[in-house]
Amino acid sequence: MPVTATRVVKAVQKMSSAPAFARIAPHVVPALDRAVHRLTRGKVLLSAQLLPGVVLTVRGAKSGLPRRTPLACMPEETHSWLLIGSNFGRTGHPAWTANLLAHPDAEVSWKGQDIPVTARLLAGEERDAAWKALLAFWPPYATYQARVEREIRIFRIVRR
Repeated sequence: MPVTATRVVKAVQKMSSAPAFARIAPHVVPALDRAVHRLTRGKVLLSAQLLPGVVLTVRGAKSGLPRRTPLACMPEETHSWLLIGSNFGRTGHPAWTANLLAHPDAEVSWKGQDIPVTARLLAGEERDAAWKALLAFWPPYATYQARVEREIRIFRIVRR
């Protein structure tokens, strides 16, 4: 990665660890991502310019209606992805995690392609290994976890 890009990533990591970011980002980042994703017919996800991202479509846990949520993800070599329910280091679990627990069969838009997936909540040693990989991938997740008492949910999604 060029020096300038490395500096930008480090600056964004520092900014995303700030408590003010946790208050503002959940209202701004997903809205921008949804708009750009819609305008580009699924080809561009704005936040994915820094971190890989998907748009998750899953039925609502209570309503049963489709819910679309842009999310950062960590692609794995096994054609799967890790999704982390950090909620930007805010107190509660993000709604999309409850939706996946209730309805693990979902769909992701990945690089303009709609892919049917199944999600599984990670636990134990498998979760520990994924957490370690996620921290190497995006160190601010450690700051998010330090701010909350809940254990941040991690899901592995795989193609159906």
